[in-house]
Order: sequence, then C-alpha cells, then structure tokens
Amino acid sequence: MSTLKVYTYANCDTCRRAVKWLRAAGLAFEEKPIRETPPTTAELKTMLAAQDGVLRKLFNTSGKDYRDQQLGEKLPGLTEAQALTLLAGNGNLVKRPFLLGSGVGLVGFDEKVWAAALK
Repeated sequence: MSTLKVYTYANCDTCRRAVKWLRAAGLAFEEKPIRETPPTTAELKTMLAAQDGVLRKLFNTSGKDYRDQQLGEKLPGLTEAQALTLLAGNGNLVKRPFLLGSGVGLVGFDEKVWAAALK
C-alpha cells in the first residue's frame, strides 16, 4: 500500500485518536493540517467515490463554518463541483480525520472500520 495521507486538526480529539491508532498499528502515513492545507479537489473526488457519492459525508456538519454558511439547507441545491470547491477552499468544512491511500478513503474515525479497511 502506498503511504497513507491523513488530514487532521490539532485540536480535534478524534484526529488525535486516529493518529495514535495509525502509529500503534505501525502504518506509514503523512499527516497534513486540514485547516492550512485542505484536501485538493482531486482528493475530494477520490473520497467522494469512496463514500458512494454522498457529498454530505465529506462535510463537517457539526462545525461552526457549516452552520454559519447554512450549508444544511444549501447543500442539496449545490452541484458536486460547487460543493467540492467549497471544501477545497475551507478545511474547516471537511469532515475529519480525512484519510486517503491506495484504494482506501475514510472520513471520521471508527477503529473497527479503519482496522478492516487498512489490514
């Protein structure tokens, strides 16, 4: 498997648990700060495919930016391109941790799901 890339936010407990789990599992990964360097549109498209095309799964729906922009109401009316542009331009909107690797795309951290996907 190619090196995994995981986008995290330093103040996110779930992100810290995910990174700790990756280290304990002995997996090589590159950690990127999601606010400073959000996933690219190409990476978001890859993740979208891994999430069965469900755009909402890519969004941090509990975040302040999501609420402030009223994306709960707006998201159904956005095109895929518009939604991906929003995400690529604002890492706060992206659900985290956001992990991409060869043939794997995971958002959020569920130890059982990650263990099954990364074995």
